[in-house]
Amino acid sequence: MALGTDYAQQDCSLARALEVIGERWSLLIVRDAFYGVSRFNDFLVHLDIPRAVLTARLRTLVEAGVLYKEPYQDSPVRYGYLLTAAGVELWLPVHALARWGERHAAEQESHTVFTHDACGNRLSPSGVCVPCGTAVPPAHVIMRPAHSGRQSPRTDPVTRALAHPHRLLTPLLTEGQP
Repeated sequence: MALGTDYAQQDCSLARALEVIGERWSLLIVRDAFYGVSRFNDFLVHLDIPRAVLTARLRTLVEAGVLYKEPYQDSPVRYGYLLTAAGVELWLPVHALARWGERHAAEQESHTVFTHDACGNRLSPSGVCVPCGTAVPPAHVIMRPAHSGRQSPRTDPVTRALAHPHRLLTPLLTEGQP
């Protein structure tokens, strides 16, 4: 029997969510959108994703209301991809999955630390600032490289830009952008 391509027979909200964000690459695109990546070429080089796959995943995420397209200021025929309000709601699950991966699936420690902008404390795996007692929304999260003493072997413009502290959801400017 061939493996199905969807969860049509599942009467479950998790299955419905997986229809939108469960395909390979989709959550990494959403993660990068939180990091401030919006340009097609930046997603392409940072993720090392095939162009056709990126096009398909972006289309799915736009159609599902996770991302929306916005024309570039310098070119009305090219678009950036930004998180919608529904997309921003994915912050806590994305953060929790990344922290789970650090604890259970990673061979090395994280390269990224997420802190609350108001107090500078690290977020818990569930995205909570424990001293403040709040789940911190992504617009109030600062990501910075962990000081593990090792640099990323990646040299693409997005990786280089993310080597410095950066507020989530703030557009990431890479080399060559206005």
